[in-house]
Amino acid sequence: MKFSIITPSFRNSAWLKLCIASVADQSGVTFEHIVQDSCSDDDTKNWLPHESRVKAFIEKDSGMYDAVNRGFRRAQGDVLAYLNCDEQYLPGALKSVSDFLDANPNVDAVFADAIVTDPQGNYICHRPALVPGGNSMWVRFPILTCATFVRRHVVQEKQVFFDTQWRDLGDFFWVHEMLTRGVRMEVLPQFTSVFVDTGDNMGQKPNALRERDLKWRMAPPMVRATSYFFLFQHRLRLALRPGVRKKPFDFAAYTPASPDRRVTLRADHPTTFWKGRLTAGAVMNPGRN
Repeated sequence: MKFSIITPSFRNSAWLKLCIASVADQSGVTFEHIVQDSCSDDDTKNWLPHESRVKAFIEKDSGMYDAVNRGFRRAQGDVLAYLNCDEQYLPGALKSVSDFLDANPNVDAVFADAIVTDPQGNYICHRPALVPGGNSMWVRFPILTCATFVRRHVVQEKQVFFDTQWRDLGDFFWVHEMLTRGVRMEVLPQFTSVFVDTGDNMGQKPNALRERDLKWRMAPPMVRATSYFFLFQHRLRLALRPGVRKKPFDFAAYTPASPDRRVTLRADHPTTFWKGRLTAGAVMNPGRN
């Protein structure tokens, strides 16, 4: 089983180096790492063309999701995933996914758990995955794409590519399309990935907030009218999912202070509450995911 990891890149040199390192040291699997860089004019241009650990394609695109689609079309792997510059894989992540898919040949998409850190690598929270539901996902999007893996035929044969009309909310509509097409989904209840809350992530910028409002207006009227029911349902499913509650644990990641080797980091007080994010705690508008 071969993996194709796609990373869209634009002016993110320092974070991209950490992302690449986290893919390059995966063991026990075969993989290719495709970096789609949109002609970055920062330090990226000085080193990416010479980075032997990736297949770098430096070309203008029409946004992040167009870049991912380009990478998906070039991918040769049996399993496809995309990992943004400010995201990483944990040690053994791809081997765990490979073993899970080998043991579950009827599963087409896997959603695993992720750890959220601050820019220095300090633990903030963890995000357990749930299989998305057709109605409830309008209220709570229960996965992070840095811990999402799909078999190649879902994208390249069923043509479930990203809708590039969205600049920031393409993840939601990509997964929603999978659900609509009957893609068989399962959860791998273990950590595979790290999402770095840099404070400058695209999902918190003004355009993302505008798209969330638009998406909420697109939700089925029944969902909007009963949103707090689906919010309760989401929380109940989360509470009942095995492995959500964690004792203190260690994890290994690359940090700006340690770009050449993983360092061991500690989650002293594990929590699913993402402080400062509407997506994590109680919300005023359940439609803002």
